[in-house]
Amino acid sequence: MNNKILIIDDDFDMCTLLSRFLNKKGYNTEVAHNASKGLAKFNEFHFDIVLCDFRLGDKDGKDVLIKIKETKPKTIVIIITGYSDIKTAVDVIKLGAFDYITKPLVPDEVINVIEKALAAPVSAEASQAQKPSGQSSVKKKIYELSPNNEYLIGQDTETAKIYRQIEMVAPTNYSVILYGESGTGKEVIAKTIHEASKRKGKPFIAMDCGTLSKELSGSELFGHVKGAFTGAVTDKEGHFEIANGGTLFLDEVSNLPKDVQASLLRVIQERKYKRVGGTKEMDVDVRIIVASNENLQEAYQKGKFREDLYHRFNEFSINLPPLRNRKGDIPLFAQFFLDKTNEELQKNIEGYEEDVEEMFLNYAWPGNLREFRNVVRRSVLLTLSGKINSKVLPWEITQSTMQPELHVTGTQDNSFSKNTGLREVDLKDAAAKAEYETIMNVLKEVNFNKTKAAEILKIDRKTLYNKIKIYESL
Repeated sequence: MNNKILIIDDDFDMCTLLSRFLNKKGYNTEVAHNASKGLAKFNEFHFDIVLCDFRLGDKDGKDVLIKIKETKPKTIVIIITGYSDIKTAVDVIKLGAFDYITKPLVPDEVINVIEKALAAPVSAEASQAQKPSGQSSVKKKIYELSPNNEYLIGQDTETAKIYRQIEMVAPTNYSVILYGESGTGKEVIAKTIHEASKRKGKPFIAMDCGTLSKELSGSELFGHVKGAFTGAVTDKEGHFEIANGGTLFLDEVSNLPKDVQASLLRVIQERKYKRVGGTKEMDVDVRIIVASNENLQEAYQKGKFREDLYHRFNEFSINLPPLRNRKGDIPLFAQFFLDKTNEELQKNIEGYEEDVEEMFLNYAWPGNLREFRNVVRRSVLLTLSGKINSKVLPWEITQSTMQPELHVTGTQDNSFSKNTGLREVDLKDAAAKAEYETIMNVLKEVNFNKTKAAEILKIDRKTLYNKIKIYESL
């Protein structure tokens, strides 16, 4: 391997480390610490690839890219940026960059992009020229999908840490605890671990422990025999039986009743279980991944969760940050959800107005990715053509920094308004907004632990789940 790479970056330490790493991988490297020196070296020597930082002291990486493409169009240019946003990605790719990678650099990601670039049959510029419009090509470069093309792999610094952890734990049989607020994508991460493991191709079964009664929890996990309890009119397979050989994902595991926790512990220890009401022992080989928005260590210290079961689960844990703490992924998810919804609704909405992108970045997203997806789906549905504007966004986003206003249903010359000087309001609408705001405030206070929130709100957990689902669908 004699490919020559030019690294242009004003960060001396990063240049040194990157150069040493690439040299060890068999590449020949040259380094320049500003745009002028980089272009001088580029004009003097031949380079197969240029790795160029987007933010340089004397010029933008975009300017360097333009100069390189004017001089030697076939040279592969990869932009390095600490500013992971749609506009940067679209700009550099439209100008001919093969791809972009974000800081902090992950060595495997750098090598992966370089190898893909060298293996490409044509340059990025030529590839785009073959298309009537560069839009679809640009979209593919903005975000990267999982191997099964179902999930978006985020590029924020915090997200990169998560995927490094996944790469480490996936090939093992370790049990994993996923911590994170509701809607942060815990099930998606569990599926990603499963898909990257030796159990890929075997069943992945998910169970929400927060919505089941004591009786149903045991039946769903272990199955039951006919007559085991009222309503058990036939034998039934449980999730362990269905997931045999694969992965069982238990969401909100802290809500499992204590006796079910005891049965679960026995299954993990002995790899055997009995159906509810049954006597026959059955062997099982299942990897368990659990999720909780409540710290399980604190839960067992309070007596709500078995300590021995916690230690069985806690072979490895991953903390999923809320969307508000990974803003670098917001533009990527905005485009990803837009593409998915356009496909679902057979529409061709082009994108978002600038003020909408700004609102997305500034909003706290209490419902995280689940809320974000629903907002985009609703916005695409309400948008007839062109770009999504703020008029189709939910009120909590457009007025997130303001007190919610009551909805005016009449016109200025309405008799009620003329006689009293007051606005006519929709009381039902106002009550719904107030209820939603109360629920979200309580959820934030308890770190989105729905069990605690239901207790504070003096409603049962099922009612809270239903209300959240109703508001998310609006």
